[in-house]
Amino acid sequence: MDSEMFRIISMLAIPKAILIVIIFGAFLLLVYCDNKGEGVMMDENNKKSLSLGKDLIITVVYDNNPYNEILETAWGFSCVIKGLDKTILFDTGGDGEILLDNMEKLGVNPGEIELVVLSHIHGDHVGGLESLLEENPEVVVYLLRSFPGSFKDDIKNYGTKIVEVENPLEITKNAYSTGVLGVLIKEQSLILRTEKGLIVITGCAHPGIVKIVSKAKDLLDEDVLFVMGGFHLGGESKREIEKILSDFKELGVRYAGPCHCSGSTARGLFEKEYKKNFIKVGVGRVITIANLKDFKD
Repeated sequence: MDSEMFRIISMLAIPKAILIVIIFGAFLLLVYCDNKGEGVMMDENNKKSLSLGKDLIITVVYDNNPYNEILETAWGFSCVIKGLDKTILFDTGGDGEILLDNMEKLGVNPGEIELVVLSHIHGDHVGGLESLLEENPEVVVYLLRSFPGSFKDDIKNYGTKIVEVENPLEITKNAYSTGVLGVLIKEQSLILRTEKGLIVITGCAHPGIVKIVSKAKDLLDEDVLFVMGGFHLGGESKREIEKILSDFKELGVRYAGPCHCSGSTARGLFEKEYKKNFIKVGVGRVITIANLKDFKD
C-alpha cells in the first residue's frame, strides 16, 4: 500500500488498520469468486453444455439376468452407452466369447467402441476385455490406478492406451467417473448427465450403492434420474434393503434398475416400491433416455 493511498485515507479520516482489513477482505472475495466452480465436475461450461445426453441409449450386452431370449446370460455385467461424444463400453462381463456374441446379435460392432470403463478388477467385469481388444485395440481403457501392473501391461501389449483413475474426472462430455470409492474392494462408477438428471451406472457397488449415488449427486450437484447396474445386495436382509430403498427416495432417485449381483429379493422389493418407475434390466435391455418416462414393463 503506497503513501499516496494512505494520504487519501487520512483525508477521509479512515484508520489505516480498518482500510487494510477492508482491502484484504475484498481480495479474498475476488479470489473466491474467480475460483468458484473450477472443479472438474462443476465448471459453468459443463453446466451449459448442449445436448446433455438427450439421445443417450444404454444397451445391456452382458448380465446374468435374462431379458432378450436370443442372448446368452452369464455371471457379470457390461453395457454399451451411445449418444455421447464417444461410445463407451462399461465393464466387459466375464467371458469374451459371450460378450462378442451378444454384441453381434444386438448389432453392436466392437469397432464402434471408443472408450472402455472398468469398474473394478473382478473377473466378471474385466474378463471379456482381451477378446474386445483383439477386435478393437484402438479403444482407450479407463481403469483404477490400483489395478495390478501385469493387467495394465497386458492391455498395453495390444497397443491400447490406458488412463489410470484415482480422483473424479470427466471421461468425455457428460460422462464422468466417480473416482475411486471403497477400501477393501476399490471401485469406480459411471455418471452420465442428461437433460432430465443424472444416470449412475454401477458394476457391483462394493463400496455401497447409497454411498455411490450420494457421491454422484454431490459431484455434479444435480438430481438423480436413474440408477442401474449391480447393487451388491444378494446377501442382504429385507430390512437392510428397505433401508436402502428409503435412502434412494431421500436422495430423489426417480428410476431404479438393479441387476447382476443385486439379488432377486432386492429386485422384487425395488419393483414393489418403484412400481412403474422400476426398470427391469437384463441382458439385451435397451434403455432410451428420451423415452424413460414412458417405460412400462
